[in-house]
Amino acid sequence: MNMNPFTDMPVFVKKEIELLNERLAPAMRVASRFSLFSFPLVVFSIMNIIIVLFTMPMDENTWITLLIYSILGAVGMALSKESKIRRKAIEKTSVDYMIQRINDSKIATEQMKKRYIIIINEKPVMALAQFMEFLREEQRRSSF
Repeated sequence: MNMNPFTDMPVFVKKEIELLNERLAPAMRVASRFSLFSFPLVVFSIMNIIIVLFTMPMDENTWITLLIYSILGAVGMALSKESKIRRKAIEKTSVDYMIQRINDSKIATEQMKKRYIIIINEKPVMALAQFMEFLREEQRRSSF
């Protein structure tokens, strides 16, 4: 079974997806790093806070340890939040690119452009599939 859905795409669709990926790659790397580091920090700090609270005797060093683990957890939560914000920005950038590409099309009719732009704006989760459908329809019209 083929696990990569991009291998069965026509060349003209692959080219547009590669152009989109080139624009998004730097932001995607940063967002991935943030999410990669956030989860272990949060889990590590929560586990250690529980261990410190229930196994160690309470003294002045315990409070410092709890403070340090709390700060690590807060940093992990902040990284997680920043990752979500960056992912939303990536989604907006990709939708903007798709809309710009649709508007720049000389082959598509204005009605067709408006239809795809409305669909992409209403359902950004399905934007890539709609964009690929637009590219196929554009290719089909250009071959006539």
